[in-house]
Amino acid sequence: MNCAIYTRVSTDTQAEKEFSSCEAQEEKIRAFIKSQNNWEVFKVYSDPGYTGANLNRSALQELLEDIRQGKINIVLVYKIDRLTRSPKDFYYLIEIFEKYKVDFVSITERFDTSTPAGRLLRNITLTFAQFERELASERTKDKMLERAKKGLWNGGLVPYGYKRENKRLIVNPKEAEIVKLIYEIYITSGSLSKVYEELKARDIKNRYNKHFTKSHLEHILRNIVYTGKVKYSGKVY
Repeated sequence: MNCAIYTRVSTDTQAEKEFSSCEAQEEKIRAFIKSQNNWEVFKVYSDPGYTGANLNRSALQELLEDIRQGKINIVLVYKIDRLTRSPKDFYYLIEIFEKYKVDFVSITERFDTSTPAGRLLRNITLTFAQFERELASERTKDKMLERAKKGLWNGGLVPYGYKRENKRLIVNPKEAEIVKLIYEIYITSGSLSKVYEELKARDIKNRYNKHFTKSHLEHILRNIVYTGKVKYSGKVY
């Protein structure tokens, strides 16, 4: 079994007296590996002076690349917070380990995914990660729904004739002239082709630096936003 040893200390060593050097962590992990059958150290990945608040660490990225290349079977750390202090990043890393069938061991906390109990804990961790993602998604949907009810714009391509200010759609006076013209021609003629030909005849493309296709014109004529309303999740507000 190829084992990867990962060590890290931040610049704030005062808070890490128990394991204040990467060497001390490595020594303890090597001792643990020796106590196991058929485990061998493949490589030591060390990030001295890096924070655990994010994944922007050279040795960690090298470790992840070796995992993707199938070089490693087990990743060992002294404590979980040596790998990361962020729950979100921890879930992300565990999912990578799971994808490439790599076990993860924290030697002081007995978090060991090579055992049934460890795998159960891993699955619980991943389940909670999925739950948090779905919960965040629901919060986003609820937030966007409330925005729509208030008449706010929820993002995406701003419709022609409007501009976005303070999360609202505000009429763009110059473009609004063309939108009104499109509606006036259509109301009079009842023909999308007539609207297209009339705009072409009036040289709108050169005068306003805007070319309208028939599908674009149809979208404008069907878009509820031009009645001063917004549509979200199939409902109009």
